[in-house]
Amino acid sequence: MDLGTQLQTILPPTRIKTRLIDLVSYASDAGFYRLIPKAVVQPANEDEIIALFRFSSAQNIPLVFRTGGTSLSGQSITDGILVDLSQFWDKVIIENEGNAVRVQPGVTGAMVNSYLSIYKTKIGPDPASINSAMMGGILSNNSSGMCCGVKLNSYHTVKHIRFILPDGKRYTTENPDNYDRFMAECPQLSEVLKQAKNTIIADSKLHDKIRRKYRQKNTVGYSLNALIDFEHPLDILAHLLIGAEGTLAFISEAVLETIPDYKYKSTALLYFPDIYTSCQALVPLINAGARAVELMDRASLRAIEDMPNLPPIIKQLPENAAALLIEFQESTYAELEAKVNGFLSSVSKLSLLQAPIFTSNPVEQEYYWKVRKGLFPSVGAVRKSGSTVILEDVAFPVEKLGDAILDLHSLFKKYEYDNAIVFGHAKDGNIHFLITPSFNDSSEIDRYDRFMREMVDVVVHKNHGTLKAEHGTGRNMAPFVETEWGGELYDLMKQIKQAVDPKSLLNPGVIINADKDIHIKNIKLLPTVEHEVDKCTECGYCEHKCPSRNLTTTPRRRIVIRRELKKMEQKGDKANYKILLDQYQYDGLDTCAVDGLCATACPVDINTGDLVKRLRRENHSVFANRVALLVAENFGLVVRIARLGLKTGHAVNKLFGRASMTRLTAGLKKIIPAVPLWSEQIALPPDLFILKTNIEADISTEKVLYFPSCISRTMGSGEEGKKNVMETFMSVSKKAGINVEVLKNNSGSCCSQVFSSKGYKDAYTFKANEIIEKLWVDSKQGSTKIVIDVSSCAYSLKHLRPILKVDNQLKYDQLSIYDSVDYLHDMLMPLLNIDHKKNNIVLHPVCSLQKMNTQDKFVNIAHKFADNVTVPLHAGCCGMAGDRGFLFPELTASATMPEALEVNQHKYEGYYSSTKTCEIAMSQAVNENYESILYLVDEATS
Repeated sequence: MDLGTQLQTILPPTRIKTRLIDLVSYASDAGFYRLIPKAVVQPANEDEIIALFRFSSAQNIPLVFRTGGTSLSGQSITDGILVDLSQFWDKVIIENEGNAVRVQPGVTGAMVNSYLSIYKTKIGPDPASINSAMMGGILSNNSSGMCCGVKLNSYHTVKHIRFILPDGKRYTTENPDNYDRFMAECPQLSEVLKQAKNTIIADSKLHDKIRRKYRQKNTVGYSLNALIDFEHPLDILAHLLIGAEGTLAFISEAVLETIPDYKYKSTALLYFPDIYTSCQALVPLINAGARAVELMDRASLRAIEDMPNLPPIIKQLPENAAALLIEFQESTYAELEAKVNGFLSSVSKLSLLQAPIFTSNPVEQEYYWKVRKGLFPSVGAVRKSGSTVILEDVAFPVEKLGDAILDLHSLFKKYEYDNAIVFGHAKDGNIHFLITPSFNDSSEIDRYDRFMREMVDVVVHKNHGTLKAEHGTGRNMAPFVETEWGGELYDLMKQIKQAVDPKSLLNPGVIINADKDIHIKNIKLLPTVEHEVDKCTECGYCEHKCPSRNLTTTPRRRIVIRRELKKMEQKGDKANYKILLDQYQYDGLDTCAVDGLCATACPVDINTGDLVKRLRRENHSVFANRVALLVAENFGLVVRIARLGLKTGHAVNKLFGRASMTRLTAGLKKIIPAVPLWSEQIALPPDLFILKTNIEADISTEKVLYFPSCISRTMGSGEEGKKNVMETFMSVSKKAGINVEVLKNNSGSCCSQVFSSKGYKDAYTFKANEIIEKLWVDSKQGSTKIVIDVSSCAYSLKHLRPILKVDNQLKYDQLSIYDSVDYLHDMLMPLLNIDHKKNNIVLHPVCSLQKMNTQDKFVNIAHKFADNVTVPLHAGCCGMAGDRGFLFPELTASATMPEALEVNQHKYEGYYSSTKTCEIAMSQAVNENYESILYLVDEATS
């Protein structure tokens, strides 16, 4: 019996993944190691976890837990059973008025902070990957980050822990009864923990060594400070789990004490002639009260200097320059001002290349931190194609940091890692350095091995530092744990591991590993792949944005699969290549919404949707392309047929019952998968009479050209008794006194998005050029502003330039194209009289608003016309992607579920968005009528 079948005694088949595409896509995390699991499973509760522990023990198969997969040292991969916790373990409960928070392992740190934001608190750990890193990894790696230092990390802020041991026993430090029960049920383990504690207390050298090493960031080995800080074996074990990287137990829940999220912040970039000089500024900055001090060397600055909105001086810095990104944070403005002024009064003592320029602008601050948090993938992206990205993570006493960095530079030079980059949390003496070796032959592996062994000596013995400050031991530093801690303390770690996990089946090889060469085995290669995604370092920052993440795969895993296909092709593995390519069709192509939100989270702007669109294009036959072009050339007729089809569908429903079309199309879809599924949210096609009239308002000289989208012309009807969306557009324009001219001959007009997303290049090119020529004429050569009523169409129009003919590019450059959101916010809002505000409304900001950076405008409009506005914390891409939700309704159902569950906790007076197909998807998910925000404005004004 195969493993997948055996696992069905524990889990349903839908939560067991054993296809080739699943196994290879989960073989990688953000680190530089790779192991192919035998199966990937998705348990939903503690009982299933216990059953998996028992199965692992009975079958002697390793078990490894994984949440966000952003770990960097090889601790969330396995050749056994990988337990994916990213779907069913996302509970967040705010306690004690925001002073504590209860979390499960499968929720991101950023989402937890979003829940806490109304209480002006946050969790202590603040890793750069917090938007995608999940609490399971944050706890199990004892994550820290930019500001938390050693006092506010996971270890020091955790209040209670609930966990399950490999033998299936579960305990919580929250229940006093569990303390006696633990002693009674686990006498041998309790004794090992007590003896370990006694050994340390009795030896002042060991005791003092532990205290000294934890004064700086340290995630090497187990958290031995637990043996000093706590008395009862249950408390000791619970805190050993923090930073244990899933090698001792499964943490199912934790309660963390929160810290203040300071309201007032002031941020600056300080520039120094060299990195050593920048390190001399650390003590003055720490003494001045800076909460964050981030170091960036010249090479890391060079990797980001072309990003928009960064100070121009970055490009002009000398060759050896360095920068410190600093931030002061306080509860009151007076306190902040005092801290900043105190620092400025002593700034003349620093060797700065430019006087400090502080900003308190939240947009500028957020951008600076986005750039800093994205440094790892940003600098990794400039590596030579085909090389591997290795990010090391060391820490030194702050006063030794400058000298230690010079020692590292000497090592880079000795081993010819000429492109090495240094950055990190300088306030804590914690730096990261990135190298990009090419492991295509044994000599490169040998060079890296020799470099590592000498680096260990430089860090531990010469500079009294730590080998892993916050990224965890993993496989990367497992051979050197004993070097850092010494034989006696390493033996204690091995005894603890043996007592808890005697079969060594829980994440074996991580932290405790007898193989002194494990750090140079199972290294992940990054072969050159498609140019759209070749820069990807597989950091995973994109995954939380992806609408298909809980259904099939994610942008990162789509890229991992492309790399695997390339390796199979190079090896001549034709059989597996064909299997993987066939499986990629549905998982990688069909269920990608090509919404592009992955690029908004990616530090190097990789849009996996661009790759998917090209692959779709390459998959199309000559005949299919000809049909698509024929459709584009006769689009007016196609729209009329579509309107007739919708009318016919409603007639069928009227004759045979409301769900008849849904049942009919569902049945047809089983036979012909390309048949779209009917949605009960589809209304009768709207009356188009309003498009035959223009608005001539005497009170205004302002005029716009209205482009009614094809979506509005086919599906733009309002809820029963309401105006359609085009009538509503004209109504609000008339109330504001705006002259409106409707695009002439609009029946065949289209923004061309439908052809672009499906990869029909010829049809896309034809339609894009056609619409620009129409808009050019009707806007009187660009003199009239153009407004379209659907945000996704506006986004498409604003990105047509590359596909246009040269003469049309010149025309395009002179057009002013407005989304309805821009139009409402910038032109209409100041002119309208509000006489009936809505009380309580909820919004669904569509992807296009996020990509156009107009989501704030959308929210501002809502606040203008409603008293209480909710933007769901789980708002994201609905997966509709034009018609993709009709073709693959399971994509939309999966994508909308988190947001729908949140929205359905309350009842709202109105539900608003700005793209019709997204409104259909959200209406289906929430069972409430989502409509264009144009309706909110129209109903609130006179």
